[in-house]
Amino acid sequence: MKMDGKTKTVAQTLGLVLVMGGLAWASVPFYDWFCRVTGYGGATNTAEAGADTVLDREITIRFDGSLERGMPWEFKPVETEVTLKIGETGLAFYEAYNPTDEPIAGSASYNVAPYDAGNFFTKIDCFCFEEQVLQPGERVQMPVTFYVDPAIVDDRDAKFVNHITLSYTFYQIDLPQEQAALDLN
Repeated sequence: MKMDGKTKTVAQTLGLVLVMGGLAWASVPFYDWFCRVTGYGGATNTAEAGADTVLDREITIRFDGSLERGMPWEFKPVETEVTLKIGETGLAFYEAYNPTDEPIAGSASYNVAPYDAGNFFTKIDCFCFEEQVLQPGERVQMPVTFYVDPAIVDDRDAKFVNHITLSYTFYQIDLPQEQAALDLN
């Protein structure tokens, strides 16, 4: 069966739209997987416990906090930097405050710079793993437990890194259903 010119053009256009839609749909999970595997884009690793080895070499971790436009919270690191040995477990706190008269839910996205260090920055526990809900006027300190993997000293590019910046951006999300139900009562 032979198609005429218009039918062939419509079929090719429809095929192209379907392929492009499929690629767009798959791009987000693929990019997320790629960043986690390679550390590209400042993605970090997670672990259940600290590193097995602690080196004599020190590294400085800087902390940064920001808010998405329109997020009514106040958010900042308690300390702006800490110096520790590579492989040593560190603990840092970020402070969040809800100055409004209503509960606000938030979620934090993170980034590590320089990108070469992302694959070696490992979080053991972090407030960013869960959604946060702050009640009106509530102020909390939220911990992040981490270490820098000693393998960083063997990496061709990352071995020259002396400072790592851990940045979080909080953005507002919908209240969890349980909290929203409480607010209606």
